[in-house]
Amino acid sequence: MQIETPPAERRSEKPDGERRGIVLVNTGNGKGKSTAAFGLALRAHGRGKPVKIFQFMKVPTARFGEHRMFEQLGIPIEGLGDGFTWKSRDIDQSAELARAGWERARAAVLGGEFFLVVLDEITYPLIYGWLPLEEVLQVLRDRPRHVHVVLTGRRCPPEVIELADTVTEMGMVKHAFQAGVPAQRGIED
Repeated sequence: MQIETPPAERRSEKPDGERRGIVLVNTGNGKGKSTAAFGLALRAHGRGKPVKIFQFMKVPTARFGEHRMFEQLGIPIEGLGDGFTWKSRDIDQSAELARAGWERARAAVLGGEFFLVVLDEITYPLIYGWLPLEEVLQVLRDRPRHVHVVLTGRRCPPEVIELADTVTEMGMVKHAFQAGVPAQRGIED
């Protein structure tokens, strides 16, 4: 490792633009997309801002660690799906759940009640063709000026990336699964 001298001066100019709601995307094959979005939700909630989280692939009865904590903190989190598609007994029903969930998420984004709306794992219903891409893009364009939206999931459509203000691609360098380590409670769920 190379040792560096800490910077003594600011390395970039301070932006002077208008504060407004932004669209953020967390995508890529690496771990941490949802976790980063949940971190933003915690940050906003900590500042007293109203937050709503929608999870497009999780079941409404999911009780993962984030659900338990968000419940304790009073942050609404809503599962909209029926789990991993390879476990689905009826893929048409999975698609219908995504469409019905999108209507709730759409209303939350456009309603202006929330400072931050998280659309966790929305890329999957988009790339599976369950949700109309143009409608999602239009909702992002039409949202109230103060509303921030975070979209997560692998293989984010380029049209969403183009529209977004901030895009982070999580890259996998290595993963414990590759070494045969199974999912861990409190890490993966």
